[in-house]
Amino acid sequence: MGASPDDPYGPGSPAAAGERAALVAEIAATGALDDPAWRAAFEEVERHVFVPYYFVGRPGGYDRLWSGDPDPVRRERWLRGAYADEPLAIRVRDGELISSSSQPSLMARMLAELEVRDGHRVLEIGAGSGYNAALLAHRLGDDLVTTVDLDPEITESARTHLAMAGYRPAVVTGDGARGCPERAPFDRIIATCTLPCVPVSWPAQCRPGARILAPLATGLIALSVGEGDGALGADRAEGRFLHTAAYFVPLRGAPPRIPRAFGQRLPRGSGHELFRFLLALTEGSLDPRDALSLWEREGRPARERYGVTVVGERQWAWLDDPAGPYVWPLA
Repeated sequence: MGASPDDPYGPGSPAAAGERAALVAEIAATGALDDPAWRAAFEEVERHVFVPYYFVGRPGGYDRLWSGDPDPVRRERWLRGAYADEPLAIRVRDGELISSSSQPSLMARMLAELEVRDGHRVLEIGAGSGYNAALLAHRLGDDLVTTVDLDPEITESARTHLAMAGYRPAVVTGDGARGCPERAPFDRIIATCTLPCVPVSWPAQCRPGARILAPLATGLIALSVGEGDGALGADRAEGRFLHTAAYFVPLRGAPPRIPRAFGQRLPRGSGHELFRFLLALTEGSLDPRDALSLWEREGRPARERYGVTVVGERQWAWLDDPAGPYVWPLA
């Protein structure tokens, strides 16, 4: 499919092909595209189709870049930005960012960590531009992919972008915290928005052995859903954080789990990013000074030493051992 002469930046744009190839090479150099199926998806799904406009920060607000700008210099800037390995603000309301297109290399790492297999049914929470759903649909097929967002403007826009790019997964307007029971059961759930805790409906809508990957407390938690016997029961999900830092727009309808301590005077030496992760994870459960003492006493633990356990309506975060001395309720 070639771009229309009236729209040189539409699907099949030769101008975009070189930018996309450069982005794929940049991501591949990090090792995030070792799976040939995901590399093919990033090579063939055209990100610029999903971000016909986006916003860049400037003093006092945002500047809008778009594909139809009459200034050719600004159009070229828009195209380069569409294929930069950076997150893009795609929806701003009353000065507040409410939706973004995630950094492509982080998307690639998350998709690799999702560990999808042929035939897996996937639920995405947070439709964004539709780009991530297109990557999933390229890998699995339209019928196996569902993306959910609370905002009807976001879902309508994502649906339009997906159709332009040749993909038609299920795009559902609804509360992502409730999952999508009418499309369940799922083999994988991936969230592209930060959670305050794990919605209890998600494990309930999964097949035994499913995997849930979601941003929580500036990290990425990877949960395995119980098989019904053994260490994980049918109503149980458990897993550890990945080493990767992750900062996303909060889940709509839920308050972000950002520590009140961020606005307080903290002890000297407490500005380390991994300590801020611990603060976010233990918000409301652990005094910041006690958190700092624990963090230093335990050797400034990396994210991989922390985990989350969900059992029915209960869930808690932990350090090293879900039944150990360091546990904090999440819900």
